[in-house]
Amino acid sequence: MSTSPNPDDRRSTRLRPFWPQERCLFVPLLGPERRVLGVNVGKVGKVVSKEPADSSGPEYRIETRAILAGRSANEGSLAAPLWATSTFETATVDDSRRLATTLRPARFYSRYGNPTVRAFEEAVADLEGAPAAQAFASGMGAVSSVVLGLCSAGDHVVVQRELYSSTSLLFAGVCPRLGIEVSFVAASDAEAMAAAVIPGRTVLVFVETPANPGMQLVDLDALGSIQGPLRVVDSTFAGPLVQRPLEHGCDLVVHSATKGLAGHNDATIGVVAGAEDLIGWIWNYHTVHGAVASPYDALNALRGLRTLPVRVRQQQETAERVAHFLEEHPAVERVLYPGLDSHPQRDLAKRQMAHGGGMLSFEVVGGWDAARRFAESVSLARLATSLGGPETLVTHPASSTAANLTPEERSTMGIGDGLIRLSIGLEHPDDVVADIATALGADDRQ
Repeated sequence: MSTSPNPDDRRSTRLRPFWPQERCLFVPLLGPERRVLGVNVGKVGKVVSKEPADSSGPEYRIETRAILAGRSANEGSLAAPLWATSTFETATVDDSRRLATTLRPARFYSRYGNPTVRAFEEAVADLEGAPAAQAFASGMGAVSSVVLGLCSAGDHVVVQRELYSSTSLLFAGVCPRLGIEVSFVAASDAEAMAAAVIPGRTVLVFVETPANPGMQLVDLDALGSIQGPLRVVDSTFAGPLVQRPLEHGCDLVVHSATKGLAGHNDATIGVVAGAEDLIGWIWNYHTVHGAVASPYDALNALRGLRTLPVRVRQQQETAERVAHFLEEHPAVERVLYPGLDSHPQRDLAKRQMAHGGGMLSFEVVGGWDAARRFAESVSLARLATSLGGPETLVTHPASSTAANLTPEERSTMGIGDGLIRLSIGLEHPDDVVADIATALGADDRQ
């Protein structure tokens, strides 16, 4: 009896492979009651059950599990080894055929998988509470592979209006060109998000919380309760020590691991975690799309995960202090930080986030000119894009990450000319506050 799903079954789940069914490597895994690595995947995208973990050992807390990242692949070394190879030798033709037709092999050809990359994937999956994860060459590689790997012409997606600019361009520019209809909804309007779903057509709902750079939040419980489409969350700003979207009923969580997960500004890598079958669909697209994570970047990211708990704690403590300082400064119009009582969604932040995190934004009095003066006057902090590293970074979104958007588009996303984004680093809090205070008081020297 064939285990391949029939077209009607695939239509009912709104997922269709981007290439012919007979060439889709993992189609046999998607039949009813198929088990993949101990997971009863059942209906596509819904993990029905997971084999119980080995009860002979202790169940460690998430901070401890971050320290253990990659240990299963270490083969005796305390640090994860680097598998710097593009391909792997096989003993026989039969072995080669078996690996070539295996879902996500780790030792066949590094575009399909690599042991160093797999160790990073397994570590992220563990931290997010997911059965599986897939790494990519960048965060946008992860986002685009999720969207384009799961959607086809004629499908519909619901998207949060306030998004990272490159993600917004994917949905506003690329998706319509491919025949994918997109509806944009405000992050804070959970009812409108649910109402925008078109039964039988909406494949996924994509959100980013906290949003970059406006710090808007999406109610993850409300998102998880939406029935029908897959619920996808970009959790880059928060990370698994602050929030875990899968625990709220969401299906996939995406990270630009370049940022906080890797945490040292020396790796460019993305990752998506979720149910094994969904990761299989995304991997299938990934093998031909080619956004393959480098084992070098995966190794650096694994190292970063081992310091994640202490970095997150230090960054959060400093961010909270900076936010309170900015809130009292006369040169600042408003501060956007989920850890402040003044944040418009503070109650929601308390429900779904462990704390406010290490990212914040603020609006300076005086618009573009004042923002430029501040950004060019810091001395300890650095004017740069990216976030989550050991150095405090200042970003002026209107002139950098959102520079390719029109003023109207920026306004819709809450990005004013005077908005400054801060990625808090690991410097002493007194030094960070002093640097910001000096820059806010700088004269116009231009």
